[in-house]
Amino acid sequence: MERDLSPLDQLIAAADKALRTVFSNIPAAARPTPGAELPESVESGADRRHVAGLMRVNHAGEVAAQGLYQGQAATARLDGVRAAMEQAAAEETDHLAWCEARLAELGSRPSLLNPLWYAGSYAIGAAAGLAGDRWSLGFVAETERQVVSHLDEHLGRLPVDDERSRAILEQMKIDEEKHGAKASEFGGSELPAPIRGAMTLASKLMTRGAYWL
Repeated sequence: MERDLSPLDQLIAAADKALRTVFSNIPAAARPTPGAELPESVESGADRRHVAGLMRVNHAGEVAAQGLYQGQAATARLDGVRAAMEQAAAEETDHLAWCEARLAELGSRPSLLNPLWYAGSYAIGAAAGLAGDRWSLGFVAETERQVVSHLDEHLGRLPVDDERSRAILEQMKIDEEKHGAKASEFGGSELPAPIRGAMTLASKLMTRGAYWL
């Protein structure tokens, strides 16, 4: 039987998850890396730097997703919503592991700004949770919609023959679409246009920063 956690226990658990997400070695994925059996085709230095930049952005997005879902889980009011947020965070761990492994294959590294992405997303997620579960779920649905659009863009920017990276992004897209649909099914409210616009702007800032840093 699980015991109820005190506020201090919850704070320690949240800090532990943050440190593991941002500073630990490559996390263990529950599923095999998509495309791992395919041959490496990215050979030129310019292509490797470009693909690494794209995968670094995707990795940073997964770090942010961990912060977002953990922040929402910490302030969710209904047990079912809290469990859904925690399950989504667990599934996103696969994406985090796949992107980090691909970066290592390309001889590159994650974003140096990952602590910032995590902290900012955790704060946003916690604020969304405090606003109410319907708004929190609506935030998830809109976030996943924008992530899917972002993945489509990256799929178009990959070198044509980079099937290893493409397989990862295509599976990520399938998972993100599922998370967004589940949030809507749970009763997520559509966000006002100004909030959606602010989310798009924040996403663009993170994309540009993580590509280089």
